[in-house]
Amino acid sequence: MRTPVRTAILSGAALTVVGALTAVTFQASAAEQSQGPGRPGPRPSASTVASPIDPPAGLRRIGTYKVVRGTQTYTCANGSFAGASVPEAQLAGTGGRLHHFKGPSWQSERDDSLVTAAKVGEQTRAGTIPELLLQINSHSGPADGVLAKASYIQRLYTSGGVAPAGTCTDGSTTAVPYSAVYVFWG
Repeated sequence: MRTPVRTAILSGAALTVVGALTAVTFQASAAEQSQGPGRPGPRPSASTVASPIDPPAGLRRIGTYKVVRGTQTYTCANGSFAGASVPEAQLAGTGGRLHHFKGPSWQSERDDSLVTAAKVGEQTRAGTIPELLLQINSHSGPADGVLAKASYIQRLYTSGGVAPAGTCTDGSTTAVPYSAVYVFWG
């Protein structure tokens, strides 16, 4: 007799949770629809603390790319790999494939449009390379290229890519696999 009672109680609680989730999903869906397809959701309210990796307000997401294969290469200096790294990655996403390399630079394999950028914000994550906000400082390639209208890049959902610990021989290099999602804003 206890099993049906527990089932009824759990079913009631489950219905409450499902109802709450449905309401939240409906609200998110309505907000997304009001923004239109392919546009970011609503910006955080003034009471929300801004993240150091948020792009400036008023920009639109113009492309999202996931690292398919990538490394961060470190060069040993003063017996440590703790210095800056050089990226080498293939990305795939909404505008086709991008090559990410030293600069840091991103180049479209579709139309050869190319951007370089500099870090303007960082958010550390334990055990992985930080998430970043980068501001684009140069464009080249066709005026209607995949990357032509980009002005900021976010590096999100990072995994791996951290410099090896311990000592090393000066001048030696090591490539550490990483993954991330890059979001281009313009």
